[in-house]
Amino acid sequence: MQHESRSITDSYIQGYVDSPDLQRQLYRRSLLIVVISQIFGGAGLAAGVTVGALLAQEMLGTDSLAGVPAALLTLGSAVAAFLVGRFSQQYGRRLGLAAGFLVGGVGAIGVILAAVNHSIVLLFVSLLIYGAGTATNLQARYAGTDLAGPSQRAKAVSIAMVSTTFGAVAGPGMVGVMGQFATSIGVPALAGPFILGAAAFILAGLVFLIFLRPDPFIVAKAVFREQSDLSQPTATQTKSHKMNNRGLVVGATVMILTQIVMVAIMTMTPIHMKHHGHSMGDVGLVIGIHIGAMYFPSLITGMLVDKIGRAAMSIASGGTLLLAGIVAAVAPADSLLVLIIALALLGLGWNLGLISGTALIVDATDITTRAKTQGTIDVLVALAGASGGALSGMVVASSSYAALSLAGGGLALLLIPVVIWSRSKSKVSAIQNNLSS
Repeated sequence: MQHESRSITDSYIQGYVDSPDLQRQLYRRSLLIVVISQIFGGAGLAAGVTVGALLAQEMLGTDSLAGVPAALLTLGSAVAAFLVGRFSQQYGRRLGLAAGFLVGGVGAIGVILAAVNHSIVLLFVSLLIYGAGTATNLQARYAGTDLAGPSQRAKAVSIAMVSTTFGAVAGPGMVGVMGQFATSIGVPALAGPFILGAAAFILAGLVFLIFLRPDPFIVAKAVFREQSDLSQPTATQTKSHKMNNRGLVVGATVMILTQIVMVAIMTMTPIHMKHHGHSMGDVGLVIGIHIGAMYFPSLITGMLVDKIGRAAMSIASGGTLLLAGIVAAVAPADSLLVLIIALALLGLGWNLGLISGTALIVDATDITTRAKTQGTIDVLVALAGASGGALSGMVVASSSYAALSLAGGGLALLLIPVVIWSRSKSKVSAIQNNLSS
């Protein structure tokens, strides 16, 4: 009976392998499912970003460790990115992404229980687990690329990311409402957004589990296997191997540097604002606009990455992050408008870097190792964010928010020499290939 069931499944997948029209339909349907799940996932993501540092500050009674929640979230997301990537490579996107979101929902419930019981240990453990939802929210952007052509990849990533905007912007805007709801049922106000986060992550997981059938990654692997059987490796494919490795290095570097800068400045902004008399509503507004800038421009960014090129948009990311750091550093502490501009630029710079870096990664991998490689690189990105989050509180405690912002902007400039190095190496390789042929 089990063998018969497997045969039916194999023939079902083979129907997609044999039909380009069915593949195009599945590509569009997969993107729609990703969009729906990302709306929920964005709302869950926003909860920890908005009030995680403030909740830890309230429970710990110190500012110097206020960056720990962001570090734990991103450390947890690093472990989850690795596991989700390996799980997806073996069993497909549907099970890998569903599991990651559901585990993240459990972590959000743990944060609520920690706040009720005032348990620091449970808070830290739960934030680690909650990071699984954050990692999965980012990993989901790859699900739309599995059946996309080379000229559609950045656009597919951007569609997944822009849909996150709806939940991610609504989440911080509901900080006050969820806080009131939390206090009405005997839960601390700052834990309120995590109630929303738990429901959002669980719903996102169920969307993938129920609706992502057939799995686009499994179909893409089957298509790749059939095409490989029909063709032999060529000299051109062999020569492109080194260039693919270079693409992985550059794509990973772009995403790592943008993540460090974004997480470090974003983490300490709510603390900086609270110290200067801004309300929770003001904090929610600034972070909401920041998260909106992280995701909402994605459609335009994706088209530009596909048309203008990965390298040019990576350089634009470095310049935008530098500008964000300068504006944040010089912003008057009581000026809500200037802080909004700084955090919007910070989100936009991250957006440019993530989409161009992701496109470089997809370009440089094939389906046989893609999900595993993507998960591994997202581990490095998450660890970079953890470092940025952990160090941000220490930098501000020993120096100032302005110093942190300027340091972040300066670090972003490293993107430019990395991209120039990559382009010069690519030109040399192309000349050598032409001469040898």
